[in-house]
Amino acid sequence: TGHHTMASPPGKCLGGSSGLCGQSLALGQQYTSLGSQPLLCGSIPGLVPKQLRFCRNYIEIMPSVAEGVKLGIQECQHQFRGRRWNCTTIDDSLAIFGPVLDKATRESAFVHAIASAGVAFAVTRSCAEGTSTICGCDSHHKGPPGEGWKWGGCSEDADFGVLVSREFADARENRPDARSAMNKHNNEAGRTTILDHMHLKCKCHGLSGSCEVKTCWWAQPDFRAIGDFLKDKYDSASEMVVEKHRESRGWVETLRAKYALFKPPTERDLVYYENSPNFCEPNPETGSFGTRDRTCNVTSHGIDGCDLLCCGRGHNTRTEKRKEKCHCIFHWCCYVSCQECVRIYDVHTCK
Repeated sequence: TGHHTMASPPGKCLGGSSGLCGQSLALGQQYTSLGSQPLLCGSIPGLVPKQLRFCRNYIEIMPSVAEGVKLGIQECQHQFRGRRWNCTTIDDSLAIFGPVLDKATRESAFVHAIASAGVAFAVTRSCAEGTSTICGCDSHHKGPPGEGWKWGGCSEDADFGVLVSREFADARENRPDARSAMNKHNNEAGRTTILDHMHLKCKCHGLSGSCEVKTCWWAQPDFRAIGDFLKDKYDSASEMVVEKHRESRGWVETLRAKYALFKPPTERDLVYYENSPNFCEPNPETGSFGTRDRTCNVTSHGIDGCDLLCCGRGHNTRTEKRKEKCHCIFHWCCYVSCQECVRIYDVHTCK
């Protein structure tokens, strides 16, 4: 299993302001069809030299690296769909999140963690599906089987996926400053979440599914479980302060927890050291799009409710007609016939 050694030592992900999740997140949009055509590493915008070398050395897993970035963005947009900041991306920019990632906020922390996790996840899955010659199934974490089951199938090699994510995503984080330290920490927190959520998946064999024999393998969870976990970590992220130290190579910045009374963050927690803008009003400097015209939930008292999402500006209500299938009947055997009904819904949007 020689595929666990990569060409170069760990570097960094989503860059100071942009990194994998800003500039080379260009991977997200332009390269979602990477698998369908020959890939020219030099044509991917925003890669630092180390990422370019990685791309050329491991060209066959680059489509799944791009897929992982895209997966991370989609999960971010799902998790923040009812928030003032809803993980908006800009199609026509290299820094696809705009200036939002320029600051060391908890939003930046989440984006780095979810994109790094996405890369690890997608590469791991792709290897298990046999799409690459440089990786495959995991034969290390077997151990003796348990009562009533035996090893079988293809155990997903999350260690390899994590290694790829660390190499590619961290390739930008080689500066001795606080932002690099923050990005590296959050990237690793995202990847660790994948390893923590690995579980045994089993299949029954025997007459009419009697489960006389079970074969089991290590599998990743659904990526939604990773998103849910990291969203909780976003809500409880640790605020840090920047400290400067003099070392032989010059000044080095590190991060320390701001509040000594709270327990210090672990490697599984997200960290940040700058406050977020409020995202209520559009502001090109902070990258806030504001919440005007966003759909809000009139019955909710939470952040997705019209009071909070609209930042106290009030909301408009309009009615919307939607065609839906209704009065469906199952006919033996075997089809379903439905009528079409028009239903009227109230839609509430922020002023």
